[in-house]
Amino acid sequence: MRHFIQHKLIAALLLFAAVSQFSCSKDKFTEANVNPNSPNSVVPANILPIVQTSLAYSQGGDLARFTSLFTQQDVGFSRQAAAYYSYVLTSSDFDTPWANMYTSVMGNNKDLMQKADAAGYNRYSGLARILMAYSLQLLVDMWGDVPYSEALNAAENTHPKYDDDKALYDTIAKLVDEGIAFLSNATAGGQTPGVDDLIYGGNAAKWIKFGHAIKARLYIHQSKNNAAMAANALTEANLAFTGNADNAEFIFGTAETFANPIYQFNSQRADIDYGDGTLASQLKILNDPRLGVIIDQNYGDVNAVGIGPFYGDINGHVEFITYEEILFIKAEATLRSTGNIAQAQQYYRDAITANMQKLGISPGEIDAYLTANGTLPGNVNQAITQVSLQEWIALYQNPEAWTLWRRTGSPPLTPTGSLGIPRRFLYPVSEYSLNGANAPQGTLYTPKVFWDL
Repeated sequence: MRHFIQHKLIAALLLFAAVSQFSCSKDKFTEANVNPNSPNSVVPANILPIVQTSLAYSQGGDLARFTSLFTQQDVGFSRQAAAYYSYVLTSSDFDTPWANMYTSVMGNNKDLMQKADAAGYNRYSGLARILMAYSLQLLVDMWGDVPYSEALNAAENTHPKYDDDKALYDTIAKLVDEGIAFLSNATAGGQTPGVDDLIYGGNAAKWIKFGHAIKARLYIHQSKNNAAMAANALTEANLAFTGNADNAEFIFGTAETFANPIYQFNSQRADIDYGDGTLASQLKILNDPRLGVIIDQNYGDVNAVGIGPFYGDINGHVEFITYEEILFIKAEATLRSTGNIAQAQQYYRDAITANMQKLGISPGEIDAYLTANGTLPGNVNQAITQVSLQEWIALYQNPEAWTLWRRTGSPPLTPTGSLGIPRRFLYPVSEYSLNGANAPQGTLYTPKVFWDL
């Protein structure tokens, strides 16, 4: 079955005690820090599921929550979520996601890389670099300049410099290329991932596709007014996913200790309304059959939760990069590189189809929707706007939706606060108190991430 789900649950449940526990007061889904200077007896198979689980909780927790409110996929209607929805945020709101990404995810991943490299375990060395590339891109796209070249070595440097965001994109591409080389090596190198790999079950070919998917994102982010970057994005996308079975995602379990972070949050707080707002309105305007899948329209909860099971159930999904996103990238990249609207339209229609098939929409409903919404305008810029609208729908609960909106301005959103929709995260209080000599000053609006033109 998909991704060896039963094995995934067993492995993750055994190791979950080492991962952070949920804390309602600060929404700390992954606050427990596993020491990157861990004993030599801890082998890659012990570390990998902790890295992957921590990444899924970090992205599916604070990162998804902030960005889905910014892009109006959801509505914050009380308490903290209401403040976030109208852009009332302080540096302290970002302490937890920053710490989780640097310690639980990237700190442990650095340990995984070092142990795998030292032992000559090529498969682990490869997938660890793909995971590091993905994690670092998340950081750059949320914050801009961040520490990396001097980070993750706390004992050696407790005050790492901040690296330039554009230069870090080159670092990410290099990590992917190195990862693919390790994964492509004919010699696996002894120990290889299997059930401890909670994303692909040790399938090296799928990890290689994931690497190309990351590079496709890297290039499409830089493709505005740059046909060469768009062409690079198309090249990488053609080497990435070829079906929904390739999706890079994390599927949770049915135990409360291994529950989807959205489910955990709603069980404890429930101050976000998933059944209202811009996304729900757009789906209704389009007569979109995904409305009843993404959003639970029959909820009678006084807290107005209303999220569908695919993303909201206890064993829901956190998606990193999916097949439909790759197809949307192909559509946009084609429009920006060649202006071939007919070819872009085929990718666009295939992307909508892939997303609907994943969500269980019937073939008849898919055909009817494409008849009504599957034709792109004859103007390239208008076509990009339409592609981006559909991609925003498909990127539900994925921080990439915020990056898409910042790049394209589609869909058009009306700000809920006086200063406009945020363009970046604030640096956390912890950085100003512990690394103040290096931490840049910034607001929710400046400086923008380098690709945000």
